Amino acid sequence: MIAYRLKPQGLPLESGDRLTRKEFERRYLTRSDIKKAELIEGVVFVGSPVRLPEHAEPHADIMYWLGHYRRRHPECRVADNGTARLDEENEPQPDAMMFLDRAAGGQAEVDADGYLQGAPELVVEIAASSASHDLGAKMVAYQRNGVQEYIVWQILEDRIDWFRLEGGQFKLVSPVEGQVESRVFPGLRLDVAAMVAGDLDAAVAPMERP
Repeated sequence: MIAYRLKPQGLPLESGDRLTRKEFERRYLTRSDIKKAELIEGVVFVGSPVRLPEHAEPHADIMYWLGHYRRRHPECRVADNGTARLDEENEPQPDAMMFLDRAAGGQAEVDADGYLQGAPELVVEIAASSASHDLGAKMVAYQRNGVQEYIVWQILEDRIDWFRLEGGQFKLVSPVEGQVESRVFPGLRLDVAAMVAGDLDAAVAPMERP
C-alpha cells in the first residue's frame, strides 16, 4: 500500500520558520489557504482560527472607535489587518492601525504593492492567547521601528494597555479619570473601562468634547 502525502496549496509556511522578509512574502503569496501570517523578528507566526468573544467582537469595537475619530479627521487612514513592511525582519498584520500619509506629515506610505511601507503612528492588537507575543517580540519590533503609540487589549485580563514611544522606549500611559488621549492624533480619546465593558457610546463619548 502506497502512502501519499498531502501537498500544501503552495510553498511551505509554518509558525517557527526563520525567513527573510523577501522569502516570507514569496511563500505567503502562494498560500491562499492561509488567511493571516506575520514575520516578527525573522520568525513566522501563522494565525489560528479566530474566536468571536476573544477576538473578533472586541476587534470590531476597536474599529468602530477608530472610525468614529476618522469621520471627523479625513486626513487619517485606518486599516484592519493590513500588511506593514517595517524592516527586513518584520512584516506584521496589525489588528488595527491608524496613520498619516507622508504628504500629510506621517512617517509611512502605501507603496506600489499596496502595503504600508514604514511604521504607522498608532497600532492596536487584540490579545487573548497571543498576549505574550503581542507584549514580547512584536512590541519590540514596533518600538524599534518607531510606532508612536501601541495599544494592547488583553481580553482575558479585561485590560487595555496604552503605550507611548518616549526616548525610543514604550512607556505605559496611566489613564486620567479613566481616559487616555493620544498625543499623535489630537482628540483621539478612549474611556478604557467602557470599551472593556462593551459600552461603545460611553467609550467614544470623550471624543465628543472639544
